[in-house]
Amino acid sequence: MLLSPTLLELISRGGGAAPAAMQPPGYDSDSEDDLPPAWEERVSLDGRVYYVHHVEKVTQWRHPRTGKKKKVPSELPFGWERVIDDSGKVIYVDHENKKTTFTDPRLAFAVEDQEGGERGLRQRFDASSSALHVLHGRDLSGRVALVTGANSGIGYETARSLAYHGCRVVFACRNLESARAAIEQIKSERANSVCEPLHCDLASLAGVRRAAGEFLSRHRHLHMLVLNAGLFAPPYALTEDGLEAQFGVNHLGHFYLTRLLEPALARTRGARVVVVSSESHRLSRLSAEDFTLEKLSRPADKYTGIVAYNDSKLCNNLFAAELHRRWRPKGVTVSCVHPGNMVSSSLSRHWWLWRLLFAAVRPFTKSLQQAASTSVYAATAPELDGLGGLYFNNCCACPVSAAAADPERARRLWTLSEALIAERLGAEALRPPEPGGTQTAAPAAQGEPQPL
Repeated sequence: MLLSPTLLELISRGGGAAPAAMQPPGYDSDSEDDLPPAWEERVSLDGRVYYVHHVEKVTQWRHPRTGKKKKVPSELPFGWERVIDDSGKVIYVDHENKKTTFTDPRLAFAVEDQEGGERGLRQRFDASSSALHVLHGRDLSGRVALVTGANSGIGYETARSLAYHGCRVVFACRNLESARAAIEQIKSERANSVCEPLHCDLASLAGVRRAAGEFLSRHRHLHMLVLNAGLFAPPYALTEDGLEAQFGVNHLGHFYLTRLLEPALARTRGARVVVVSSESHRLSRLSAEDFTLEKLSRPADKYTGIVAYNDSKLCNNLFAAELHRRWRPKGVTVSCVHPGNMVSSSLSRHWWLWRLLFAAVRPFTKSLQQAASTSVYAATAPELDGLGGLYFNNCCACPVSAAAADPERARRLWTLSEALIAERLGAEALRPPEPGGTQTAAPAAQGEPQPL
């Protein structure tokens, strides 16, 4: 397709081709992507890559060799700035390395531009990728993320990786002292990291409401909500609200927290919710008729820890799918992720046999940094802008089980979840708390970040 001279002048204010040296470590660059002689790739104002032939004076959107279309991330890599010099030319300044170039650095991160949801996604990462690898070159300054269970394990690595790249991260944790210790560790490694603790006990619906109220009084916007915290096959226990602990923490507490944070998510352009589930959701045997309080919150004499865990993970997938269906019109997208199998973390702490089994397979499983990669990918990947309702394993979109794809199960779970909250806290409890109302923010301790 030929472009008019006026349009060409407009879009040529982008950048030229990216040299191979700018490719990040591990980034796949096929030889077929090399341009023929006399061709150059540039970036239009809307982020699409176009191609210029300097001899024939023509431009086109498709790669002259592969015929593919490409696009680049909406934001520049970390430390880069786009400026216009006195002659009107666009220059890209790398403040980290004290260099300038006419080449748009985003070309190093160009991905194929396709329609069709997950079918159009090009896999750039795999099981060996780390969260820091996924975020290589990204600048998340100005964004706010809330990560539940951020004080340890996969949640900690998720939060640390986001904070390292400029994101303000809220550590929503049951143990506030542990959250503060985790934040201090990150600040000792990266002094300019912006992190703040938030007390959030997912085993208490009233506590969840207090946490949401405190967050809303601190922040107007929430770009990323990562529902990471969870229990794995503990001895039988009840939450403060009289519900089986795994159902109460893994599903209902997160369900309620997300509902209450709707104002901050809905007013944030491109907000994402990431629900950490598991491949164990495939092992649940819950039928559509089983989505009742009696089956999801079993009494002690009918409780098996691993069965309840599998059921709670199915609930995670169903919740994510239904939430995406309901909130997509608000501009909020929702995805579900599997971090990895038997990753060495505190998840196995409740039984010596689990600890022994997790230790035995440790040489063959992911590191915590690798396990956090899929959560970070789902929360930040530019190619996922506007996409949701997906399930990711090893940073790759995968099909869920037939049960997890059942809209009837999802609707029943949603209705039951609302009813359980209303029964315990009243119908008004389903409405988000007013910022600065009964749930007021605690004064920030010395050295902690002040509210945005």
